[in-house]
Amino acid sequence: MEMKGAVLALGALAQDRRLEIFRLLVRKGPEGIPASEIAVGLAIPAATLTFHLKELAHAGLVRSRRAGRFLFYSADFSAMNSLLQYLTENCCEGAGCETVAPPKNARRLPTRQGGTS
Repeated sequence: MEMKGAVLALGALAQDRRLEIFRLLVRKGPEGIPASEIAVGLAIPAATLTFHLKELAHAGLVRSRRAGRFLFYSADFSAMNSLLQYLTENCCEGAGCETVAPPKNARRLPTRQGGTS
């Protein structure tokens, strides 16, 4: 992924409803979910959902497919992984550190701003 693509993807995700939609699509997996179920599940009006899905699709983060009269949306996992790879490609100056996500129930400690501990 190039910087321009990363900026576009991060910009699309930098909005609370779009991030919520994208996370739902990631949870649903490659089969995706009909737009109507996204709207109901997240309580988003259809017109608003269409706008957000268009922004995510423009950034290359979601795919759509028609099945009969339904439009199914799914996360583009290849694009998501490319973004993650771009963000971490120089992690620890290339030392190959392993990034591990904290457990879901772990509490985050506030960080100190502008000083040393």
